[in-house]
Amino acid sequence: MTAAYHDPIALDLEIPIWERFFTVSPLVVIGSREPKGNYNLAPKHQAMPLGDGNYFGFICTQCHHTYQNIVREKAFTVSFLRPNQVLSASLAAAPRDADDQKLSLCALPTVTATVIDGRLLADITLGLECQLLKIVDGFGDNSLIAGKIVAASVDDEALRTAAEDDQDILLRSPLLAYLSPGRYAKIDHSYSFPFHVGSHP
Repeated sequence: MTAAYHDPIALDLEIPIWERFFTVSPLVVIGSREPKGNYNLAPKHQAMPLGDGNYFGFICTQCHHTYQNIVREKAFTVSFLRPNQVLSASLAAAPRDADDQKLSLCALPTVTATVIDGRLLADITLGLECQLLKIVDGFGDNSLIAGKIVAASVDDEALRTAAEDDQDILLRSPLLAYLSPGRYAKIDHSYSFPFHVGSHP
């Protein structure tokens, strides 16, 4: 028996399409240095590796402090959270007060970056330290911020090794995913992708 086929629904491109369906992406927290020497943390989900090398990028709006800090300081950090740290992402997204301070950040434990002048969230699965490579403007009000990874650290429970099955690693150290718009998920099960003979990921 074949599955029932449903005709796709054409979407109106006069308005952004991305809230009409769910998409999956990582949920990370970007760290940047503020003008007075303190540090800002902000969650981002439009974020990804750039190519196969040690590059990472994310989308940010020019009016945000994150964008302005990175333009000035030429560096940023990336914290990949555990599923039980989703509240940390929420606190990092809190608005600033009348003095332009984000007081909720005081509740978030952080560690000092090893190469750049920055902070990472504590107890994360993966931390990246990046030097600014380039910024590509022009995506409406948004820009792509691209960085070169100059330091990286991963929790030993999340590190892949040839001696252990990948599924066992995910059970021990599940991933946090953002389901845009407005939901999140814990990923602790996966399946081997059926690559065709001779093909590459």
